[in-house]
Amino acid sequence: MNLSLIPEALPVLLNATLMTIGLAVVSIIIALVLGFFTALARISKIKILRMIATVYVSMFRGTPLLVQIFVIYYGLPQIGIELEPIPSGILALSLNAGSYLSESFRASILAVDKGQMEAAVSMGMTYGQAMRRVILPQSIRIAIPTLSNTYIILIKDTSLVSVITVTELLQMSTLIIAKTFEPLTIYLLAAVLYWIVITFFTILLDRMEKRTSRHLAR
Repeated sequence: MNLSLIPEALPVLLNATLMTIGLAVVSIIIALVLGFFTALARISKIKILRMIATVYVSMFRGTPLLVQIFVIYYGLPQIGIELEPIPSGILALSLNAGSYLSESFRASILAVDKGQMEAAVSMGMTYGQAMRRVILPQSIRIAIPTLSNTYIILIKDTSLVSVITVTELLQMSTLIIAKTFEPLTIYLLAAVLYWIVITFFTILLDRMEKRTSRHLAR
């Protein structure tokens, strides 16, 4: 283990870490929107929406993320859809995370007592108003722990986009190792950086969860 490499490799790996964080943030934002509307489609009374949402969730939860990345980056060009590595990685991460988040949203919505929907409708609210004003605020509080966990997993999953040459933390580590032939030092340094990033976001999300729970409980 060559510790003298750390001062030279650390700045480069830190820049790659920013790419990792950026990929995770953009992907989770897209995944949240996708997951939310997929959850609504899954509980919709419109059969075709339920079918499309069910197939999407089943497909992306039932296949490995790595395969999904390969299909999007290497497979789509065969049907005329070509994406650069970064958009391909974001699309794969978003679609995968969105399928899991949709189930979290759906479960949290269904966890709210049905009597509350009936009470809201009896007071003159439409279905949409009852969902927006009564059901969704409560379901968000239920879903927050799962949403936080999905984001943490997504940060680690960004390492998989290195296979399509996205220069995030793992890919940069591999490039440095190719020059220095010091895999132990560089991979351990990358592992520490992943750990620091994930610990930081875990603490941040835990605090957000507590604040949101207190706010919604009022």
